[in-house]
Amino acid sequence: MDEWWDLVDAAGVPIGGTFRRGDAGWPGGAFHLVVTVCVYRADGTVLLTQRAPTKEFAFGWEFPGGSAFAGETGPAAACRELLEETNVTVEPEALRRVGRFTEETALVDLFVVQEPSGSALRADPAEVMDWRWVSLSEVTALRQSGVMAEPWGPRLDALWPAAMASILAAPMAL
Repeated sequence: MDEWWDLVDAAGVPIGGTFRRGDAGWPGGAFHLVVTVCVYRADGTVLLTQRAPTKEFAFGWEFPGGSAFAGETGPAAACRELLEETNVTVEPEALRRVGRFTEETALVDLFVVQEPSGSALRADPAEVMDWRWVSLSEVTALRQSGVMAEPWGPRLDALWPAAMASILAAPMAL
């Protein structure tokens, strides 16, 4: 299946046009949107997934996510990716964007959301080989130990403090 992305500027504003994943000739100064979701529980743990062996950055740990498709909003893409990878369903309105990290050709938006009651987490083996709930401090320790998927080092350095603050400040439904 071809995956098409909207081209956006550094502020995330569409500049017109799309780009097919894997094609050569990325347009200079353009970006595409990548979304990721930190799902947390009332006990303060967060969901990490381990990338499948067939994926780039195989075996690395991360928050579920991926690229937004052409015509898709960030929150809609985040909900789709979370469902595809973990079988967890959330509504876009439940997501809280905590920050954006700029990479060479991508704008990475990190969202947080509380795990919906009654969730039945089930990893898609094509995407995720394992998953686990970890404490906020364990995320930092995993980052420092080098087991997070490679792109996550700088992303966490930039976005994790805001994500933790958002989680800790959130009212927890039990």
